[in-house]
Amino acid sequence: MEAPRSRCGGVAESVAVCPGTYDPVTSGHLDIIRRAATIFDRVIVGVVRAPQHKRTMFSLDDRIAFIEESLGGTPNVTVAGFATLVVEFAREHGARSIVKGLRAVSDFEWEFQMNNLNRGLAPEIETMYLMASPEYSFLSSRGVREIAAFGGSVAQYVPEPVARRLAELHAAGEL
Repeated sequence: MEAPRSRCGGVAESVAVCPGTYDPVTSGHLDIIRRAATIFDRVIVGVVRAPQHKRTMFSLDDRIAFIEESLGGTPNVTVAGFATLVVEFAREHGARSIVKGLRAVSDFEWEFQMNNLNRGLAPEIETMYLMASPEYSFLSSRGVREIAAFGGSVAQYVPEPVARRLAELHAAGEL
């Protein structure tokens, strides 16, 4: 099968989006994004502005800043907020792939449903799944928030800026 061609006749750039709430971004999220960056020419990390299924702890600007600071050395990755359907976000950025991480069977059921809905809305955009690295297969933003709320150290689970901010919030009684 021949690679897709751009309008100029060259091989088209491969672009993927890695959408999520990232509240907060974890080492597991960063692992998936970095791995996607080795597969695609460009990766756009899409941070959901106001997710419908949960309330965020951190503002959109904070979540974007945490990711940008954590991925500063990854030149083919950019971060952007979005408040549309993920397939619309992908189209806006010229992405033909959505990359998601899977930790366990429990993730699969939700992702299977979302994949089928997205395929109905945009059959030209393919969703790809990367299995979580073993050391992150248990890790979730929700778990990190729970540990931090009780004053536990989350330094081994999140990038340093996130760990520092969670510790500050706990010390100030804001968690």
